[in-house]
Amino acid sequence: MKKNRKETIREKKRKAKKRKRILYMLFALLVVIVISILIIWKVFTVRKVVVEGNTHYSAEQIQKFALSDEYSWNSLYVALKYRFLKVKEIPFVDSMEVSLKNPHTIEITVNEKGMIGYLYIPTINQNAYFDTDGFVVETSKETIAGIPRVEGLDCDQVVLYEKLPIKDEHILKSLLGATRSLQKNEVIPLKILFDEKSKISLDYGSIQVLLGNSDNLTQKIQRISYILPSLSGKKGVLHVENWTENTTNIIFDETK
Repeated sequence: MKKNRKETIREKKRKAKKRKRILYMLFALLVVIVISILIIWKVFTVRKVVVEGNTHYSAEQIQKFALSDEYSWNSLYVALKYRFLKVKEIPFVDSMEVSLKNPHTIEITVNEKGMIGYLYIPTINQNAYFDTDGFVVETSKETIAGIPRVEGLDCDQVVLYEKLPIKDEHILKSLLGATRSLQKNEVIPLKILFDEKSKISLDYGSIQVLLGNSDNLTQKIQRISYILPSLSGKKGVLHVENWTENTTNIIFDETK
């Protein structure tokens, strides 16, 4: 009996010590959690936002998009939000990478959609913006400066993230070739026009450029990039439609 009683007392003491250890551990964990919360609450505060890669939106607009909810004052929260949660899409922006430079500074790298032209689609009363491969990347009523409008092509319906539904593959190839070359040579017009014979012309406001068919398109656009600066302040039509490597005459018909 005495032996059993001693064993019972020892067991009770052992259990009491175990409970104390568990309580100490829980208390220590609670202290760590409270300290961590205080550090996150007090230390990780947004004081500076650095924005890179933006052209369509200003840095202030990007900051407003990124810090859009009530907890966005906390820099760690913002960084984790953009890493792990699905956030609202921003028109004309493919993605935004958000990182912490330090507890008070957020770095936002903007990856904008690579738009090189747009067509107005009457059925939806919106502009369909397409990329270098001819895929529709955005539809919007907004008109973006520096992106040319394409006219003269039959395109009544578009599907976002699908290729422009232009039946004639040759015309689509000519369109994409022209837009790429214009962008590369930094001579982006207001409009790119296709006539009923699929001949191409460019509208620069006071200067009209006739490119003709798609033959030697890249070289023609390269030539106009050399000529256009010398036509500043003038009005007229620049004839490049008959240019070839053998026939290099380019005529400018000036209008008063």
